[in-house]
Amino acid sequence: MKNLYILFLFLITLSCKDSNKSQSFSQKTLNKVEIVNQPTLNLEQANRLAQLPIDCINTEFPNKLNQTLADASELKSPKELHPAFYGCFDWHSAVHGHWSLVSLLKTFPDLKNKAEIEEMLLQNISKANIEQEVLYFEGKHNASFERTYGWAWVLKLAEDLHTWDSPIARELEGNLKPLTDLMVEKYMEFLPKLNYPIRVGEHSNTAFGLSFAYDYALVANSIELKELIEKRAIEFYEDDQSCPLGWEPSGFDFLSPCLEEAALMKRVLPMSEFKVWFNDFLPELNDVNFDWSVGEVSDREDGKLVHLDGVNFSRAWSLNFIAKDIPELQHLTNIANKHINYSWPSIVGDSYEGGHWLGSFAIYALNSMD
Repeated sequence: MKNLYILFLFLITLSCKDSNKSQSFSQKTLNKVEIVNQPTLNLEQANRLAQLPIDCINTEFPNKLNQTLADASELKSPKELHPAFYGCFDWHSAVHGHWSLVSLLKTFPDLKNKAEIEEMLLQNISKANIEQEVLYFEGKHNASFERTYGWAWVLKLAEDLHTWDSPIARELEGNLKPLTDLMVEKYMEFLPKLNYPIRVGEHSNTAFGLSFAYDYALVANSIELKELIEKRAIEFYEDDQSCPLGWEPSGFDFLSPCLEEAALMKRVLPMSEFKVWFNDFLPELNDVNFDWSVGEVSDREDGKLVHLDGVNFSRAWSLNFIAKDIPELQHLTNIANKHINYSWPSIVGDSYEGGHWLGSFAIYALNSMD
């Protein structure tokens, strides 16, 4: 009898604990988080941001080719090798410099330099130039060129051209199509061979590349690419738990490994499954009192150290995507705002080390608030 009484008390206590736990979670999900200092992008700022790619997409030097030479015949100028994407210091920055101009024109059709921008886009993304870009990838040592960061930005450019209701967009989309199709083919060939995801906070980060490719697959109705990304993302990340936020950022990360992964899984998992996965992967982010220090930049004239402005934008767009349509995670948008507000003031008028690419990151982060 005594044992039954003790068991009875234990069950009551356990029930109370479960009730308190449920009540605590309910209070958190119902808590309304005040969003403060939300950054915005207006026409004046858009004009200043547009000037960054205007100033660099046709600037050939300095240039980092990242080229493997088969022989002396391949010693050519950046413009000869990459007639479409030779500016902005390196190939991928040239690609997302063009994306920046497309994105800004879509959102702000009254940009001050609209005619100049359209002329530059048509001149660079011509059929002949894109044919030459495709030929470059056929070189003996070039099959993995820009894998997968540059590939991802080509697909992001293609995505925004596809969703831009404009005659110039249809022409540019058609001109870019051979390179777009090649990037899809490369993803389809590469992903089945990738046994392990790449988790670094720089160009080769697998989650970032898959997110951009997945976004393209959705709008372009590329079913095979979409299904392959879903399959590989789940295989790569389904069992991940307790991502070590304290390890971020590394000294010159420009992507957040933990948050890029979470944003990808939000794309590929049903909502109910994502919530369970996210609670195991980043449980601390469920706390409405969670805060996260920004990545601090010590020297914005250092081409590597300025990467930390990029990680702030990466965190912001990932947090906004993760929180979208999940009321109990709305407090994460406040953290996103904090990260944007730290790095946003330094973008316009920044040194060349950041000016050739950070504008694109800022635009993408600001777009994530929609």
